Amino acid sequence: MEPLILGLESTCDETGAALVRGTELLADVVASSMDEHARFGGIVPEVASRAHLEAFVPTVEEALDRAGASLSEVDGIAVASGPGLVGSLTVGVAAAKALSLALDKPLYGVNHVIGHAAVDELVHGPMPERTMALVVSGGHTSLLLVNDLATDVIELGHTLDDAAGEAFDKVGRLLGLPYPGGPHVDRLAREGDPEAIPFPRALTSAKAMQKHAYDFSFSGLKTAVARWIEAREEAGQEIPVADVAASFAAAVADVLVEKTIAACRANDVDTLVIGGGFSANSQLRELATERCERAGIDVRIPPIRYCTDNGAMIAALGSAVARRGVAPSELSIGVDSSMPLSTITV
Repeated sequence: MEPLILGLESTCDETGAALVRGTELLADVVASSMDEHARFGGIVPEVASRAHLEAFVPTVEEALDRAGASLSEVDGIAVASGPGLVGSLTVGVAAAKALSLALDKPLYGVNHVIGHAAVDELVHGPMPERTMALVVSGGHTSLLLVNDLATDVIELGHTLDDAAGEAFDKVGRLLGLPYPGGPHVDRLAREGDPEAIPFPRALTSAKAMQKHAYDFSFSGLKTAVARWIEAREEAGQEIPVADVAASFAAAVADVLVEKTIAACRANDVDTLVIGGGFSANSQLRELATERCERAGIDVRIPPIRYCTDNGAMIAALGSAVARRGVAPSELSIGVDSSMPLSTITV
């Protein structure tokens, strides 16, 4: 029987606990402190850390109850060691160490971002030997060549400034939408004209592609939206909020999909996994599905509930690592808020 892995997630504002055996998800429980941050218009690290402290024990207990398992049956503990907020990461890693020591079970400190790709195996089964993964969230936009999920992941490109989800939240604020702005911008975008405003596509010129073929930049796009809104307001004109949202969302999705497909072709990859909280974006899902089908690329996108931060993604990566026989982490492991994507386990 394959090992039963308990996965623990605490990189930002979600406390997650999940149990996975092989590629089968037995239970997944998430406690979010998002409502506590809403009044501040963004994540407050100290508030997030305290929320993790309060939520960890009941979240783990509920996951075990749903799976019909006890702590004594767990074969290994996987925990997100980075990247993320230092305080939040520390709470999760400390809890994982305590469980590992008390149960005398192996500990696996894993990379949160790679977990966003790993969770797809719980939905669509094992990845092909060579898979492209686009991980897009509020804090990360990364393009990964996955030769082996547990031992060989290469970062081909990343955002040079704002992540896609972060840019959506900032544009949401520009449009006067509630926090977090991303879902509200996505909703409005479905009502607007994506071709109404020709917002720029950064790092797509021939010169930029020579140095940043698979990198992304959304800060300039956010600024272009701000300048466009300011110009309309100064002229006393009404802001077509839905058209702004749709045109902005189209610019983001266009760059993400085109660069990803180019990377697939250059690396002879015909399977693409899209993960991370921003993969819930409707325009990204639709555009990726449409263009990948034309390019002969099989696109795999997990259901929305697996895209935001959760314990299932950490348990999935921990399970892959354990099944490949990768050595467990030492109890002395720390946290790394800027963990490189060349690091799968610590």
